[in-house]
Amino acid sequence: MSFRNFAATGLIASLLWSASAVAEPAPDLDTPERINILVTFGDDECPEAQGDEIVVCAQRPESERYRIPPELRESEEEQAGEQSWSSVVASHDEAARPGRPGSCSVVGTFGFTGCQAAIMRQWFDERRTDQ
Repeated sequence: MSFRNFAATGLIASLLWSASAVAEPAPDLDTPERINILVTFGDDECPEAQGDEIVVCAQRPESERYRIPPELRESEEEQAGEQSWSSVVASHDEAARPGRPGSCSVVGTFGFTGCQAAIMRQWFDERRTDQ
């Protein structure tokens, strides 16, 4: 048997095997149940369930239709106006300081040069709070 005949036999066997694998019917799978969860406002009616569908509706007043949902309205962060503008700028400045030149960190460029400046800032802050 030559190599050509052996290769042709292998090719035919693989084609027959793949055809038999495709011919097997797929097993019956249970389809997941369909659940619709929605919020209706004002006098809007909740849609009817069709077939084995489950529909869950929450009714809210019409005045809430175009508002941010209550669970997203409340934030634990400070609201605007509760902090002075200078302290907001100072906190942003502190947050950005490690990435700037002259910082005393391994993250920023020229990190070694900012260590003396950091010591001086700390000294001035301590002096300001003592007065």
